[in-house]
Amino acid sequence: MHYREALPEDVPQIQEVRNSVRENMLSDPSLVTDADCIDYITRRGKGWVCEDEGRILGFAIADLDGHNIWALFLRPEAEQKGIGKTLHRLMMHWYFSNTTETVWLSTAPHSRAEGFYRRMGWEEVGLYGKGEIKFEMSYHQWKALNG
Repeated sequence: MHYREALPEDVPQIQEVRNSVRENMLSDPSLVTDADCIDYITRRGKGWVCEDEGRILGFAIADLDGHNIWALFLRPEAEQKGIGKTLHRLMMHWYFSNTTETVWLSTAPHSRAEGFYRRMGWEEVGLYGKGEIKFEMSYHQWKALNG
């Protein structure tokens, strides 16, 4: 298993992972296009993948333009192995190496993702969209948590 930056040719597998999740499922998978993914990993921000024998197990994408975490998803069989934590750390380190702007994300309430982000030190700041929880993390919070 190894971690690396996401490339445009990873997008088909990134889409597979995104559509394999049991929580935070897209109501309409066609709303997140391959072109969107490529834009986020090449122009708006950067992405990372965890790969094992050529198969992507999880990915994370930070949006520097919008100051948000666009995605962090794992295949169900890749959960509970530390992959999410490592992808989170890589993504957040890169984000705060490029800006001191507070970053935000949203996720479904009462989901495992909600618990994950709370454990990672994110602060709930309200609601977003259709009832999702909005979290933020400041540069100073990240540095305090990660030296």
